[in-house]
Order: sequence, then structure tokens, then C-alpha cells
Amino acid sequence: MAYKVLVLAALVAATIARPASIYGHPGPVHPVAVNPAYNFNYAVKDYFGNDFGHQESRDGYDTKGSYYAQLPDGRLQKVDYYVNGDSGYVAQVGYEGEAQYPTYYPAPSYHSLPTYG
Repeated sequence: MAYKVLVLAALVAATIARPASIYGHPGPVHPVAVNPAYNFNYAVKDYFGNDFGHQESRDGYDTKGSYYAQLPDGRLQKVDYYVNGDSGYVAQVGYEGEAQYPTYYPAPSYHSLPTYG
């Protein structure tokens, strides 16, 4: 039992006496002035009927871009937007094409034949 106490005391003493320089002290934190700038775009068009995309560019606090999506009714929705400083998100929404609502014809329902037994 005395051996366990001695080992535990040695571990505690080693932990307390450990110099902080092993891990190093973090240096002072200085804010870095960053002028964010980026540009990206993507587009998807597949055989399932998905057709959408997005484009955006930013320089400092000025951001502008656009995105579009093919709607289920056949129209193409386009959104152009910008953010200028603290102006917030300002969007212009438009549509191309005419909405199509084809007549719905339900599929015939099939019933199993009666069984006699």
C-alpha cells in the first residue's frame, strides 16, 4: 500500500513541477486585417430533370451573384442578388417560360383475379 501511495505522490509531484515550456506558451493574439475575396460557380443538369446552378463573387464587403433552378411547372427561376456593406441581402427574382399544368390521367389500377378453391 505504501508503494502505491509513493508512486501516486511521485506522479503528482512530477505533474506539478513540469515546466510549461514543454508545450510552449501561446503568443499574443493580434487581429489580422483580411480583405475577403473569392469567386465560385457550379451548375447541375442531369437526366432526372434537375437543372440548377449558382455563381457568386466577393471582394471585401461587396458580394454579388445569381442562382437559377428549373421549377416543377416548367419555368426557370432566376435570382440576381447583391450585398453591399451593411445593406443586407437585396434580390431580384425573375421567371422564364410559362407554367405548364398538363392534364392528369391516373394510371389504371389492376386487381388480382379471384381464386377459387
